[in-house]
Amino acid sequence: MLKQKLQQKLLQKLSPQQIQMIKLLEIPTLQIEQRIKKELEENPALEEGPDEEDEIIAQEEEEGEFEEKDKDQEEFTLDDYLDDDEIPDYRLQTNNYSRDDEKKADIPFSGGTSFHEYLKSQMDLRDLTDKQKTIGEYILGNIDEDGYLRRALPNIVDDLAFLQNVTATEKEVEEVLEVIQDLDPPGVGARDLRECLLIQLEKGENSNPSVKLAHKIVNDYFSEFSKRHYDKIIQKLNIPEEELKSAIDEILKLNPKPGSSYSDSFSKSAQSIIPDFILELNENGFDLHLNSKNLPELRLNPEYSEMLQHYSRDKDQKKEMKEAIMFVKQKIDSAKWFIDAIRQRQNTLLLTMNAILEYQKEYFIDGDETKLRPMILKDVAEMTGLDISTVSRVANSKYIQTHFGIFPLKFFFSEGLQTDTGEEVSTREIKRILQDCIENEDKRKPLTDERLTEILQEKGYMIARRTVAKYREQLNIPVARLRKEI
Repeated sequence: MLKQKLQQKLLQKLSPQQIQMIKLLEIPTLQIEQRIKKELEENPALEEGPDEEDEIIAQEEEEGEFEEKDKDQEEFTLDDYLDDDEIPDYRLQTNNYSRDDEKKADIPFSGGTSFHEYLKSQMDLRDLTDKQKTIGEYILGNIDEDGYLRRALPNIVDDLAFLQNVTATEKEVEEVLEVIQDLDPPGVGARDLRECLLIQLEKGENSNPSVKLAHKIVNDYFSEFSKRHYDKIIQKLNIPEEELKSAIDEILKLNPKPGSSYSDSFSKSAQSIIPDFILELNENGFDLHLNSKNLPELRLNPEYSEMLQHYSRDKDQKKEMKEAIMFVKQKIDSAKWFIDAIRQRQNTLLLTMNAILEYQKEYFIDGDETKLRPMILKDVAEMTGLDISTVSRVANSKYIQTHFGIFPLKFFFSEGLQTDTGEEVSTREIKRILQDCIENEDKRKPLTDERLTEILQEKGYMIARRTVAKYREQLNIPVARLRKEI
């Protein structure tokens, strides 16, 4: 039986402009530069240059005739978020240049070719037939960022036949793979860790007895080596412990992820870190400003405003004239919104970073991680009056340059734990203690998670063993058995 009933729902829908504003808030400095450039290209009513009112104000300031303007006329100000007595004691500086402009020039911006282009440039120097080059390029396309070939050779043979119309045997593919495995960085093109280490050892000093022994261990006793069963290796090879230690030292010099060595040095061009904020510490306190050196000032194109006024005065408007007015008005409205959205983005970014700076003031003096207070998104949201989701969008993909390094904003957020005295401490402080304990442990008898839990509890940190295991994994530290050395 069909039934009809009325139901009332309250739904909140975002306008297209609100969605655009959210997107502008999320993207970092490099992308906002590209976004502004795109808008300038697409909207003729928008152009680079200071706003006319800003020029007048600047001129009056220069002549000493500046008078207070009515702030209520502004569409967006920091006063919307903070009362006068809540403004921090450091400057809310938004200018593009600081006194020490050379520091800005040192902001890292890397460039270069990709890892695969680097490999191909080497392969092109080898004496290969056209068929071998085709096979080689396909193999390179299947090498991951760590430098490993993750696709089996029989599958590559099938792929070449179906996708490249190239008939090749498994032996032919393996011959080309051997050429690739001879490229730099050593170990590239390996199909597993064992082969990766063997390739590097074969390129090493063959006359060194420790290298020879290391090669034999990886080749014949890799399972025992990976499980740290050193006693079994000593027994099977009938060698003294010192010889085994020297051989293992040679293995530990090798790179288990050869591709990452290139990525760390060269290929971060696609992920260039350009800080969104610059923080300087001087005798007067903190000086925080946006890294907006490459962001152009925006204003309305005066010709479009005059054009709109001219068209509007014409009372005998034809259809074409009305369409022209609508076009010009639409472009002007879009330009006004974009200018306001960029200003609002900058103010929101500064407001959020100022709150983080105020909350973590002790840490920002010298970068001592033990001084980081527990801080979650809600804390910053309450300080600024912003929504938690807005704070999250600001913190995402944003970086700050300090006098002790460049950090993602996410770094400053962490949950808290209580000590036995009831004091709340940051989980980052717990992780630092864990790391220090493990770095200073006896590698012959590494500290288990149970022992690490006891050490932390002895220091007054009320923590469970499973939490210690979770923090250890977050620090990418293996279990005690895999940290064992001889």
